[in-house]
Amino acid sequence: MLNFTDVTEFILLGLTSRQEWQILFFTIFLMVYIITMVGNIGMIMLIKVSPQLNSPMYFFLSHLSFVDVWFSSNVTPKMLENLLSETKTISYSGCLVQCFFFIALAYVEIFILAVMAFDRCMAIGNPLLYGSKMSRVVCFRLISLPYIYGFLTSVAATLWTYGLYFCGKIEINHFYCADPPLIKMACAGTYVKEYTMIILAGITFTFSLSIIIISYLFILIAILRMRSVEGRRKAFSTCGSHLTAVIIFYGTLIFMYLRRPTEESVEQGKMVAVFYTTVIPMLNPMIYSLRNKDVKEAMKKVIIRTCLAK
Repeated sequence: MLNFTDVTEFILLGLTSRQEWQILFFTIFLMVYIITMVGNIGMIMLIKVSPQLNSPMYFFLSHLSFVDVWFSSNVTPKMLENLLSETKTISYSGCLVQCFFFIALAYVEIFILAVMAFDRCMAIGNPLLYGSKMSRVVCFRLISLPYIYGFLTSVAATLWTYGLYFCGKIEINHFYCADPPLIKMACAGTYVKEYTMIILAGITFTFSLSIIIISYLFILIAILRMRSVEGRRKAFSTCGSHLTAVIIFYGTLIFMYLRRPTEESVEQGKMVAVFYTTVIPMLNPMIYSLRNKDVKEAMKKVIIRTCLAK
């Protein structure tokens, strides 16, 4: 008989046990979080107030920024609190809530990136029909699918996490409640959770990546048919920002969730998790603003208008 523990809270071991690094990490991640909030909220507001950004591409980009705000806020504040706290605990219910929102928001972002690839395919492949094909109603339907899929899938995944049993050990080798370290720590109920996590992540990544790859194959064909050098340059510039975001986000998540949890993979995954929970949400608005002429021009106009108003 296994001696199951009635768990009420977990201890998050964090990135390091060395006290001298705690203040440094707190300062770094606090700055990253502030930049993330300012960058993504600023991007949402810029798209909302700028008429020249009133297109499906920027509509989807505003939702990507919206998800990044909540994705980072689901993990970073608790991590910052634990960096300055001696107890470094999270309640059992708080852990499940964190798991739920992490999975939901990660899957929402994955499919928003797929929808954005499809949007670029329509814009570059069928520019004359783009306005009618990507109407406001179509855009709302396309953006609603990632939210519905992400949150419904997360309900099932969180219920499987709830089915894990623990035998005394309540220390999570991570800075947030992630599935791999929870599975590694549990003493029962791990079989279903482990394989459903891998299968669900595999299906999600395969389906969304298929949409992105097929979309970019059509985009590449359309670009090669263009006679204008300027048109090719603009198309590559627009797609480059999106491809950069896709490669970084998918690469880190696949490294984390498409492997069986072991001591080595959990420790490596903890380092990789820093990128997709804190760094990537900060980089996304920079990637899309610094590489996008329309966004930079809209930003200049807003700044000039604000200065003149004062």
